[in-house]
Amino acid sequence: MELKDAVVLVTGANRGIGAEFVRLLKERGAGKIYAAARDESSIQADGVEPIRLDITDRGQIEAAARRAGDVQVLINNAGISTGTSLIGGDEEAVRREMDTNFYGALLLTRAFAPVLKANGGGAILNVVSALSWFTLPGAGAYAASKAAAWSLTDNARLELAPQGTHVVGVYMGLVDTDMSKGLEAPKVPVADLAGAGLDAIESGAQEVLADDWAKFVKSGLTLDPQQRYEKIFAALSGS
Repeated sequence: MELKDAVVLVTGANRGIGAEFVRLLKERGAGKIYAAARDESSIQADGVEPIRLDITDRGQIEAAARRAGDVQVLINNAGISTGTSLIGGDEEAVRREMDTNFYGALLLTRAFAPVLKANGGGAILNVVSALSWFTLPGAGAYAASKAAAWSLTDNARLELAPQGTHVVGVYMGLVDTDMSKGLEAPKVPVADLAGAGLDAIESGAQEVLADDWAKFVKSGLTLDPQQRYEKIFAALSGS
């Protein structure tokens, strides 16, 4: 679909990837942009309609769907990373990641699916991660939540196809945002990542592998676990 004149809602729109989606949507001539964040006063972009939206709050999600009944594109970008171990880490932190990275996107998709249908089908873009396809000690909660988001993305694509809704999953390694600050590794510029996602909406592509790391990790999914993780750890160590 064309993004020119389209009505788009972006979650986590106050910074990082979300703010870049907003900037690029304006460049591409989007007709209206609902910029959503837990604190709507943190939205700095001009020419957008700020929405207070905590994606872990069902009531706020339902209110957003009522208010933004003209939305044609939903961008599920908001997410968190607590650096919590899945086995030995704090259970509440694990739940926070799952509530945000999986349930938040799920509840938004459920709330806006009828809106998109009423407005001609439209599109949903989910910002996922290459960590949906592997895990690391200390990143277990994040990886589990993103694996669930990967499954959600595939399922939504199948379930919403009859109403004409195009579903895009975006997968990447590290992105040059506050979340990856201090990590010494190649990082995808936010403009490249957001631009590739918007290109997929316009071209009809279903999946974006935004960097070499995402391509590398996905290419190993057919290997048995020992071989797969030997390759991943070797690549991470530079050997």
